[in-house]
Amino acid sequence: MSESSRSLVDLSGRTYLVTGAGRRRGIGHAICRRLVEAGASVAVTDLVRDDEHRASLDACVAACREVAGVAQRVEGFELDVADAEAFESVADGVAAAFGRIDGLVNNAGTPVGVGSVLEGTLASWNASWSVNLMGMVHGVRAVVPHLPKDGAAAIVNTASIAGLGAVPGLAAYITTKFAVVGFTKAAAADLAPLGVRVNAVCPGMIETDMGDIEIAHEAERRGISLAQSRTDLVADVPVERWGQPSEIADVVAWLLSPAASYVTGVAMPVTGGLAPGL
Repeated sequence: MSESSRSLVDLSGRTYLVTGAGRRRGIGHAICRRLVEAGASVAVTDLVRDDEHRASLDACVAACREVAGVAQRVEGFELDVADAEAFESVADGVAAAFGRIDGLVNNAGTPVGVGSVLEGTLASWNASWSVNLMGMVHGVRAVVPHLPKDGAAAIVNTASIAGLGAVPGLAAYITTKFAVVGFTKAAAADLAPLGVRVNAVCPGMIETDMGDIEIAHEAERRGISLAQSRTDLVADVPVERWGQPSEIADVVAWLLSPAASYVTGVAMPVTGGLAPGL
């Protein structure tokens, strides 16, 4: 998105809660930064298991504060999205600290759902379900009571190209991402009378830490090098390159903004033209 196009997205005076945003090389962090650039205040949340995760979350918060204006706030919150009570507590805390919540970006997800239908472990299926889908259900149920009912509130769920079509070896991940698309449409239908729009963004091949996991998985599955896996994964992308987290963030910011005020229930591919699979 050009700088002139970026300027069309104005989120001044609004506050957003973003999940899965504690990695500097991740879509969630890029979304937080883009929202701050658009004038919003942001609650940056992520799962914190140890000191390394804490330091990463703190670094993301600090990076966003560097570009925030004097009227904006950026705060970090520890959040396990799979825990419904924890999500409610964080949502209440954000509303109290910021004075308002205008929208939610359900970005947190896990890539553990590798393996075929017959080979994937039950643990990976359960983890995929509890984070990729139920984490978003918990988020919507926790945040919606705090949202304004004036038609300006919006929610964006991070699905995936894997929620639009299937490829071999990622059964649990694909299943839950399809579920995210279905949940997005159900929530859009249910929340429209409340003045809340709900959409999903479906990233393709994006250069992130999770993207590196996909490269490694494909390399192991096919018995090829990481370099070859990286090349092969992007070979079918018509624009002939990997996407950047900022390119997903631009779409999310637009979907949250008044510029998308008549858009709800959409699962938007951001894939460089890559077809979704079976």
